Amino acid sequence: MRGKRIAYISQEPISSLDPLHVAGRQVAEAVRAHRGVSRAEAKRIALELLASVRLPDPEAVYAKYPHEMSGGMAQRVAIARALAGEPELLIADEPTTALDVSVQAGVLDLLVDLRDQRGMALILVTHDWGVLADACDRAIVMYAGQIVEDAPTRDLIAAPRHPYSAALLESIPAKVDPGAMLPMIGGTVPPPSNWPTSCRFAGRCRFATDDCTHAPIPLTRTDTGVSRCVHVDRLEEKEAADAVTTA
Repeated sequence: MRGKRIAYISQEPISSLDPLHVAGRQVAEAVRAHRGVSRAEAKRIALELLASVRLPDPEAVYAKYPHEMSGGMAQRVAIARALAGEPELLIADEPTTALDVSVQAGVLDLLVDLRDQRGMALILVTHDWGVLADACDRAIVMYAGQIVEDAPTRDLIAAPRHPYSAALLESIPAKVDPGAMLPMIGGTVPPPSNWPTSCRFAGRCRFATDDCTHAPIPLTRTDTGVSRCVHVDRLEEKEAADAVTTA
């Protein structure tokens, strides 16, 4: 299952690679493990994979150790290694966080192109709404170990149906006037040892009432997806009021 059907890319490309072996050997090793080919064939496939992730000189990169590579180059090697088993699903955990801003867009575009070319699914774990909007068809928002909202990305960004999603969107710096205080969510995330049995966001939620603190809150259907909130109607009312104010 791991490697052949599901592959993973971490957010620290350099630390995900073995410092004692050159990049090509690490990719070729994954190829041999998942495809059962000879060393020569594994090297040929590894060079193809390095080329497929848009490294300009695959032969040169094949012979480099991790400490000789930039973050962007190392992340592309890690992506090539993840593709060694021809996975159906690729999980990318904050794949651009550790990279320079100038490199982030290129890696994100690469992942989207590889997804489309290979017909595989891509799960992006991210805190970046821009990454979400650019690369994902569907968004799942999590809070304190629970899914709190699930909807098509465009719908969730335009009309969030959970207070946590709405508060995150309001905290995007680009949406705040220059010089104004950045909106923030008061309080802290409860630790796993102290997760409430009722709504886990209630202690920080501006819409919370007694109804939120008596029992577990199930995911319920909304006009855009599902939400773990009993006050979706209040979010809809706020959305309508904001629209009138903007108009």
